[in-house]
Amino acid sequence: MTDPFVVIGGDAAGLSAASKFAREAPTRDGIVFERGEWVSYAHCGTPYYVKGTVERLTDLLSLTPADAADRGIDLRRNHEVVGIDTDAGTVTVAHDGGTFSQPYGDLLVATGAHAVTGSIPGSDLDGAFTMHGLDSAAAVRAALAAPGESAVDTTIEYVDAALVEKYADWQPPERVAVVGGGYVGVEMAEAFRAHGVETHLFQRSGRLLPPFGETVGERVADHLREQGVTLHLNTAVQELRGDDGRVAAVVHDGGATDVGLALVGIGVGPNTDLVADTPVALGDTGAIAVDEYGATSVDGVYAAGDCAEARHAVTGAPDWVPLGLTANRAGRAIGATVAGEPSPVGDIAGTAVVKAFDLECGRVGLLDDERASDAGFDPVSESVTAGSRSGYYPGGDATDVTLVTDRGSGRLLGGAIVGRDRAAIRIDTLATAIEADMTVDELERLDLGYAPPFSPVWDPVLVAAKVLDGRLE
Repeated sequence: MTDPFVVIGGDAAGLSAASKFAREAPTRDGIVFERGEWVSYAHCGTPYYVKGTVERLTDLLSLTPADAADRGIDLRRNHEVVGIDTDAGTVTVAHDGGTFSQPYGDLLVATGAHAVTGSIPGSDLDGAFTMHGLDSAAAVRAALAAPGESAVDTTIEYVDAALVEKYADWQPPERVAVVGGGYVGVEMAEAFRAHGVETHLFQRSGRLLPPFGETVGERVADHLREQGVTLHLNTAVQELRGDDGRVAAVVHDGGATDVGLALVGIGVGPNTDLVADTPVALGDTGAIAVDEYGATSVDGVYAAGDCAEARHAVTGAPDWVPLGLTANRAGRAIGATVAGEPSPVGDIAGTAVVKAFDLECGRVGLLDDERASDAGFDPVSESVTAGSRSGYYPGGDATDVTLVTDRGSGRLLGGAIVGRDRAAIRIDTLATAIEADMTVDELERLDLGYAPPFSPVWDPVLVAAKVLDGRLE
């Protein structure tokens, strides 16, 4: 194999690319190198595994190694690519105590992202976790169970049994700390409360879920308090303090809180170290710069997933928003391109949804006035509250919708939604409108579905558009 399609990384982007390539170019060789044991798993499902909603860890696998083999993918686990030589067209692979050189014809860098913890001393203590990987999820679930309870199946081929058994011997913590009020922090607070654990959430800023805007953040904060989560907003965590190598307290502005377990979810960063000594260029975001087909600055080298940028649908500029659909979609497109059918990876709008106990939250586009202004827009925003169903039909709930538009053109720039009754799925209407460059006036005239069990005559999205359009007029 002198010119195979080589993929670095066996998760969403990497295996999506390999699957598409194998189907479209069955006579050409392809290899996927994955440095770990786990492949193609649902990162976003790990909080629900810890909570217990998802029973088995293997339920989070989208594609097993056996499935990959059935698709004709040469998947090599426990093979870590440690170097790239773009002049020679080779990668250096470490495996089983040695290294070897593998030529490539085309190369996809799909190395993903890593959890950011370096700013908090003590993050390496026993009992301090990031929710970044299935072994971490298994260890946390084991730590929450009483000793002797079989919370995690350690006979699963890929599980780090030693890590799980270590935490299975612990007494369950009475109090836990969640550091960070983003997606992972909010979801893990729900998971811990489901186990009856006293939960303290620390957020450096004064708002939870900052990318979702003020209305969503305030409503989520109120709801978390109702669910028994103690919030420490505007509170920076300075360190995790240990006792005999185990996390014992969170040191923060104003004092310290004793805990038996800590979950650090302060963000992620793109894994780009592998291209640091190559001509592959990084973008201003720190992720790998790519064109509309996922190609990097070096011919024959592509990048996709959480390590790569993508073009933002509103600004038209490169951006970095590490989310699952972006990775899968880009990987599939690159697989088709390498197989001979050029396919754009598509724009991103930052569309995201998150569950906060009983609340559903969604966001898309530009919500921050400063960022919108920096992109050349004159932002105008409006927030409304409307019913999710016809008022006489049971099961409805107040749904808060925020829309942002450009004053001059009326173009929809962004939106956010929060509520208990099918609120999150409504963000797809706004995502579609943004991708179509629709104005608020055009959004207001959309013929959305109506029936009392599903929506009032004027869907909350239409109500928000109508009010905002009135402001523009």
